[in-house]
Amino acid sequence: MRRRRAGGCAGTVFGMATSEQDEHLTIAPIVGAEDPRHFTDSGIEIRALYTEDDLPDDVRLGAPGEFPYTRGVHREMFRKQLWTMRQYAGYASAKESNERYRYLLSRGGTGLSMAFDLPTQLGLDSDNPRCLGEVGRTGVAIDTIDDMRTAFDGIPLDRVSTSMTINAPAAVLLMLYDLVAEEQGVPSEQLRGTTQNDVLKEYIARGNYIYPPGPTMRLTTDIFEHCRAHIPKWNTISISGYHFREKGCSAVQEVAFTLCSGIAYVQAAVDHGLDVDEFAPRLAFFFNGHNNVFQEVAKFRAARRMWATIMRDRFGAQSPKSLMLRFHTQTGGVTLTAQQPENNIVRVALQGFAAVCGGTQSLHTNGFDEALALPTERAAKIALRTQQILAAESGATDTVDPFAGSYFVEALTEEIETRARELIAKVDELGGSVNAIEFITNEIDESAWGYQERYRIGQDVVVGVNAYVEDEVEVPDLLRVDPESEREQVERLRAFKADRDQRLVESRLEELRGAARGTDNLLPFIRQALKDRCSMGEVCGAMQDVFGRYQPRM
Repeated sequence: MRRRRAGGCAGTVFGMATSEQDEHLTIAPIVGAEDPRHFTDSGIEIRALYTEDDLPDDVRLGAPGEFPYTRGVHREMFRKQLWTMRQYAGYASAKESNERYRYLLSRGGTGLSMAFDLPTQLGLDSDNPRCLGEVGRTGVAIDTIDDMRTAFDGIPLDRVSTSMTINAPAAVLLMLYDLVAEEQGVPSEQLRGTTQNDVLKEYIARGNYIYPPGPTMRLTTDIFEHCRAHIPKWNTISISGYHFREKGCSAVQEVAFTLCSGIAYVQAAVDHGLDVDEFAPRLAFFFNGHNNVFQEVAKFRAARRMWATIMRDRFGAQSPKSLMLRFHTQTGGVTLTAQQPENNIVRVALQGFAAVCGGTQSLHTNGFDEALALPTERAAKIALRTQQILAAESGATDTVDPFAGSYFVEALTEEIETRARELIAKVDELGGSVNAIEFITNEIDESAWGYQERYRIGQDVVVGVNAYVEDEVEVPDLLRVDPESEREQVERLRAFKADRDQRLVESRLEELRGAARGTDNLLPFIRQALKDRCSMGEVCGAMQDVFGRYQPRM
């Protein structure tokens, strides 16, 4: 057992002392419901009163829009322009998803966020036997250029920003999007959006990977390189702490492990020969929003400050845009409860408020029914209206960095940074994120166990779950995906494969395999294969023939 420090600077120790180096606690200790102390999930002990004595010696506030960006990446922030209200959506077929996208845009949404089903996330076509029962369930099934064309029918891609939550097959889905834009007459240079493209977190937190880390990092840097030359407004990666937090990590761990992933991607691109100031301005981040408003605001501020310093001091970045941590926030799916689901409306509002006060660049607010199913139209509209109320009625947009100077928030910001830096140093000792996957996974597992145990004993209260429980079960109207939609998707895919030049398909796939064996950028080969009617699964499969499939150590 490691000897760790819990609480604030007093250094109270819980657990058995060993000869190992003392570490900051990054998760709350298990102390029971009767203990009078209060801790954040990161183990930071919260005092009853904060005064100017609790401010760091060097607060390092600076000005918004200036290094180290503690107060935000833009000088005027939301007084000048609101964040992008980007609701995560997609289910069943491309046609049904297109209808939801149009609905959200017609209700005031300002960006799209595309959810893909599990087969698509794993690079599998819907007709693969492994996909039975999963097609269109957790998102939209995209097998072909026909599907992508349908998903964006009537949506002008030169006027909308699209985020695609796709990782291992990110290059394939991006090229499909680019081809559909070409059909619309929209030049690649005008496309705006983001591919998540963060597979390191898949190895650690989700499991939706295809290739081993080496080829995966190659594809990531190929996207950086291709977009720099052809799709310059595209955010090439969304480095994701969201899924670490969903798996059970604390706020400090979320900051540390997310920035570790960012360091790994930047290093891989630099090693590939890319100039840091040419690709770094298009890096984006993706964080979770939880209920402790003050810790969340401090988390966002600390992450921004840390990234600016890392990019300047570690990588020698010169451009101010390379130093800016721009991020999307999604409210915490893991915080939603199936019990008394309408309580989730309040949770989502608090989490969205924290994200806005913390300076997010775009925001997705969850539907209150998402602990039970994909959100209904009603739930999606309430979630969007929550953002609009935050923008128009909360006052959070009236001034930049509204919590700045708070004794409490400034102390939290400093403490989160200090503890996160210690974790980053440990990952560095292990050779970086790619080599520290097991360590990071174990840290998150420990935190997740702590969450569960604190809820179990009532140390942490979840309204409707371990307090204020009601016998009557509330089940709202739920969105149900018609099982027939899977059969229809498979039929469409079979018809697509029957109506093409099979020799040309095989030729394009072999060209892609050849490129994968070499060192050329793979995206032009992927794009040509898709244009000549290869399917998404076939393209991913051709690369897997060369790269192999990642097998985690048990």
